[in-house]
Amino acid sequence: MAIKSYAFALRIVNLYKYLVNEKHEYVLSKQILRSGTAIGANIEEAIGGQSNKDFISKLSVAYKEARETRYWINLLRDTKIFKTKLCRITFSRLRRNL
Repeated sequence: MAIKSYAFALRIVNLYKYLVNEKHEYVLSKQILRSGTAIGANIEEAIGGQSNKDFISKLSVAYKEARETRYWINLLRDTKIFKTKLCRITFSRLRRNL
């Protein structure tokens, strides 16, 4: 799970660069960068959790960040900033990672 979430975070960073450099989109791109990279960070924290309760709590936060990332992807798609095909690929990777 940690390797997949890290790979997803790398894709999100590249998406951020694309949105800023090619689409000149600065607000939503920062949101998706923050939530998309936080997934892996919270999974890493869960793995190093002090207790089972801590593990579950951190994994729950990672799940919430994934849902937020999905929200931003939908918003980018529906505002036509992000192409539908690219959204499907990103969603597919998000589902496989979590």
